[in-house]
Amino acid sequence: MKVEQIYTGCLAQGAYYIESQGEVAIIDPLRETAPYIVKAEKSGGTIKYIFETHFHADFVSGHIDLAKKTGATIVYGPNATTNYDIYQAKDQEEFNLGDVRIKVLHTPGHTLESCCYLLIDEQDKNYALFTGDTLFIGDVGRPDLAIKQDLTKEDLAGMLYDSLREKIMPLEDDLLIYPAHGAGSACGKNMSKNTVDTLGNQKKTNYALNENTTKEAFIEELLDGILPPPQYFSKNALLNKQGYESFDQVLEKGSIPLDPASFEAIANQHAAVVLDVRSTEEYLDQHVPNSIFIGLDGSFAPWVGALITDLKQPLLLVVPEGRAEEAVTRLSRVGYDNTLGYLEGGITAWKEAGKETQSIKSIDAETFYGNFQHQSDQMTILDVRKPDEFNNQHLLFARSFPLDFINENMTELDKQKPYYIHCAGGYRSAIAASILRARGFAKLTDIKGGFEALKQTNLPVSNQSCSK
Repeated sequence: MKVEQIYTGCLAQGAYYIESQGEVAIIDPLRETAPYIVKAEKSGGTIKYIFETHFHADFVSGHIDLAKKTGATIVYGPNATTNYDIYQAKDQEEFNLGDVRIKVLHTPGHTLESCCYLLIDEQDKNYALFTGDTLFIGDVGRPDLAIKQDLTKEDLAGMLYDSLREKIMPLEDDLLIYPAHGAGSACGKNMSKNTVDTLGNQKKTNYALNENTTKEAFIEELLDGILPPPQYFSKNALLNKQGYESFDQVLEKGSIPLDPASFEAIANQHAAVVLDVRSTEEYLDQHVPNSIFIGLDGSFAPWVGALITDLKQPLLLVVPEGRAEEAVTRLSRVGYDNTLGYLEGGITAWKEAGKETQSIKSIDAETFYGNFQHQSDQMTILDVRKPDEFNNQHLLFARSFPLDFINENMTELDKQKPYYIHCAGGYRSAIAASILRARGFAKLTDIKGGFEALKQTNLPVSNQSCSK
């Protein structure tokens, strides 16, 4: 038996490869199918099953394409209805895979169809539990993402309480727990950076598995502090339920190199958003006018999903050399399938063609400190970190202006006023500045290094752990 976790850090997502006697099962695959097919071929195995723990909201699964290419059966648990062929398993049903078995445990709560898959090894011993978004390391899945149902988040939280206690907590302490996500995912709020643990340790450390917690207390703690889900979550869940365009076609369409003239013409013709995915420094220094920055070397796909509200929005890319296919792939993972090409030769080619560029002023924390000492009464500081980050500690004169809600709150700002923008380290502030610049805010200054750098100066900050 072979069990491999295939973890994708930028999505904080875990897919799983299980093989026994040449038969393979994939659990919760990403959009691109080649890695799974190549892995099976190298091992001489055949992909027999694709198990889905639920209708994922934070990424588009590769289950449909993978089934078409391999003939494997897509398996969901009870309550899952789709627009394509699946095998809808029953609770406690078992599937043979070589010398091992995979048992379905229906665990509604995160969503109604949520299931965990129990791997039973060659010695008939429970070996591992693939928990999807039902149980994370340190947390459990949020109960407000189920699509098209009449139950409240409180109802689903109560179901999750029962599922944990009836289906998971009675299992052996040495059982390995393999979740679908780790720290950084918006599917939970307190996930660990660890991506595997034993059930016994989770019973000791995970609040959700405290056997003395009442259902009422569990529901209250689970719902406390949950921010609204990113807007793309419900749209991704529907794609996973209804189907989507072939990834191969998406990649072919999106990986077309365009000269500057063609790039500009297509942008105008299709009202395309120009998405610059280079480094923060490169973007701030010079970029295509009115382009939006979301760098590949950060939480790229989740921020695209949070900020670009239309999955069908035409996109044109400005990418680091050799990374166009990567950018198109990562966009497709969250359902953005309408990339129309990328700027061949990048900004260098753009300038050589006589096209103008824009820049956004950027200063370091020490320079900002010097300015602040002389002009504090004239400075408006936008802290674009998340509300809990701001509440924990912030510059005393800063205004909380979370990047997550910038599209909704932009009308609160004055295009005639200057703004200094910072986040924790510099990535999110550049995104915020790019969006504001594209919407006509010209008096912007980004603060390099963000709050971490600002704290090293003598600027006044709030006491740590301010009350919320």
